[in-house]
Amino acid sequence: MTDTLTLVVILLATAVFAVVVFRRLHLPPILAYLGAGVLAGPGGFGWVGDTSGMRHLAEFGIVFLLFSLGLEFSIPRLLALRRIVFGAGPLQLLLTAVPVATVLWLVGLSPAVALIGGGAFALSSTAIVIRDLIARGAVNTGYGRATTGVLLFQDLAAVIMLVLLPVLADPSAGDPLIAASATLGKAVLLFAGIYVIGKWVLPRALEETGRARSDEVFVMTALLLALLAAWVTHALGLSMALGAFLAGMMLGESHFRHQIEADIRPFRDLLLGLFFMGVGMLISPALFAQYWHWILIGALLLMVCKLVLIAGLLRVLGERKETALRTGILLAQGGEFGFVLVALAVTHDLITNEQAGVLVSITVLTMAATPALLEHSGALTRRLLRQWEQEPDTPSVDEDTRGHVLLCGYGRVGQNLMRYLHRFHHQGVAIDTDLVRIQEASQAGERILFGDATRKEILERAGIHRASLLVVTFDDPRQAERILHTAHQLCPDLRVLVRTRDDTHLDDLLGAGAAEVVPEVLEASLMLVAHALMMLDTPFGKVLAMLRQSRRERYKLLRGYYHGESLPTTDSAGNPYRLLHAVTVSGQAACIGKRLDQLDLKEDKVEVQSLRREDRTLDYPDGDTVLRDGDILILYGPLDAVEAAEEQLLGG
Repeated sequence: MTDTLTLVVILLATAVFAVVVFRRLHLPPILAYLGAGVLAGPGGFGWVGDTSGMRHLAEFGIVFLLFSLGLEFSIPRLLALRRIVFGAGPLQLLLTAVPVATVLWLVGLSPAVALIGGGAFALSSTAIVIRDLIARGAVNTGYGRATTGVLLFQDLAAVIMLVLLPVLADPSAGDPLIAASATLGKAVLLFAGIYVIGKWVLPRALEETGRARSDEVFVMTALLLALLAAWVTHALGLSMALGAFLAGMMLGESHFRHQIEADIRPFRDLLLGLFFMGVGMLISPALFAQYWHWILIGALLLMVCKLVLIAGLLRVLGERKETALRTGILLAQGGEFGFVLVALAVTHDLITNEQAGVLVSITVLTMAATPALLEHSGALTRRLLRQWEQEPDTPSVDEDTRGHVLLCGYGRVGQNLMRYLHRFHHQGVAIDTDLVRIQEASQAGERILFGDATRKEILERAGIHRASLLVVTFDDPRQAERILHTAHQLCPDLRVLVRTRDDTHLDDLLGAGAAEVVPEVLEASLMLVAHALMMLDTPFGKVLAMLRQSRRERYKLLRGYYHGESLPTTDSAGNPYRLLHAVTVSGQAACIGKRLDQLDLKEDKVEVQSLRREDRTLDYPDGDTVLRDGDILILYGPLDAVEAAEEQLLGG
C-alpha cells in the first residue's frame, strides 16, 4: 500500500511540476503530461516499471474525452460546414494517411503498424487548435471555419478508427473487410438505439435527477451515463470510446449539456493526464538518441506535407489563398487522437513499445512547434503570400486628388473612418499590406494602395504632399513613430492623427510630432462617463464641456490606473505600462518638510498626480508645496520609476 501511495504522489508531483513549467514556456499541457510520463517511465527514472495497469486505468480517460467530444459535436454545425467537412476532410485524411502508411510499410513495418501510423499522423490536434481559435475570437473567421470543418471530420474519422482498431487486433475474426463491415453495422444499430434513448429517455431521467436539487446526484448521473454507454458498447464487442461518443452527442443537443460538461471535466482532465503520462512512458530517451535524425526528418516532412496538402485542397474547393494557407499552417501538427490510436494499438499488441515510441516522438515534436505556429500564423501567411504572389501594381494617386485624408492601415478602424469620410464628402486614400483586403476593397471601389506606410516612396505615391490629414489607424506605437518621422521629413506641416490602445506611449507620440493621439481605452472611458452623466440628468452642455476639456488636457485626469495582481505591468513588446501608486508620508520619511520641486521626481519620469491632506485632495500640486506628516501622494509613472520615487520619498 505504501509503495502504491508513494508512486501516486510521485506521479502527481511530477505532473504538477511539468504543467507549471510548460505553462511558463507557453507550451500545451499535453506535452507536460507526456514529459512527466517520459521521466516516470521505464526509459526515464523507472518509477513505473510495468505500465499495463496504468494503461487500463487511462483508458477511462479516453472514454471521458470521447464523451466530451460528443457533447461538443454539433450535427447542425457539421451540416453548415459540410462542403469542407465532407470535401476537404476525407481527401485530407486519405491523401495524408495513404502516403504515410506506404512509406512506413516500405521501411519494413508491418501493414498493421503502417496503417495505424498513417491514421495517427493524418489527425491534427483539436484540443490545441480549437482552444487557440476560441481564445483569439477567430472561430467565425474564414480560416477559423475552414479549420473547424477539417477538424470535425478528423474527429469523426478518429472515432471510426477506434471502432475498427479491434478488428486489426483479432486475427481470428476472419476476412478483415467482413469483420469491419459487421463492426460498422453494429455501430449503426447502436447509434439508432442510443439516439432513441437519448432523444426521449435521457432528458426525462435528467429532469428527474435535477428535481432532486443535489449536486452530487447530478455528478453521479453524468458519470453513470458516460460509463454505462461505454459498458454497453464494450459488451457488444465494440470500442468503449464509441459508446461514450454517441451518448455525449445525444446529450449535446439537450439543455443539460453545459452542466454535464462542467461536472465531468475534473474527472476527464485527471484521467486524460494519466493517459498522456502513460503515452509518455512509451517514449525512451535512449530511443530518441538512437533515432533522433529520423524523428526530426519525420516531424518536418509531416508538417510540410500536411500544410501543403490542406492548403491545396482548400484552394481547389474555392477558399481564398490566405484562408487556405493559414488553415494549412494551423493543422500541420499531429494530434492527441494519434496518441489514443497508438496507445490502444500497444494495448492490443499490434505494435511494440519501440515502434510506438518513434511514432509518439514524431507527433510530440510537431505539437511542440504548434504554439509558435499558432502565434505567428498570420505573419507567416502574409510573408509566404508576398513571396509567392506578385505584389499588386497599384498606380499612384493622380495629381487631381488634393486635400484628401491618408489612412495608414485599412483594418476595421480604418474602414469605419473611410465610411464617414465618404458620408461627409471627403476623399480618402488607404495604404495596407494585406493582399486579400486590398483585392476586396479595390473591387468595391475603394482607393487603396499596397505598401509599407513607413517608406517614403509609398507615401509619395499616395499623394502625401497634397493630403490634408494623415491618420495612423492601427495600434502599433513603434510603427506609428516611424511613420511620423517619415511623414514629417516629406511634409513637415502635415497634421497627423494617431490611434493607440492606451496612454502608455501618448507622450512619445506627441513628442514625435503627432497633432493628436486617440487612446481608445481612454476614449471608451470618456464615452462611458458621458453616458453615465447624461443618465443622471447632467445638462448636455456640461457633459460636452467636460469632454472637450479632457481632450484639451490630453486625458490628464484619466491617465494611469491602479494595477491589481492579475494585471500586467508591461505590454506585449516588454514596454512598461504607467500606473498609479499611493505613497503615505509618515513617521521619519525623508521628504517631510521638503518642497516637491526639491525632490526632482520628474527626472525619474514620475509625476505627482494628486496630494491628499486630511479631507482635501489637491490635483497636480505646485512644486512649492511643502510635504507634511500624513500626506498621501498619488504617483504616476512606470513601475520601476515609481518604486524608485517611493524609496526616495521615504528613505532619502
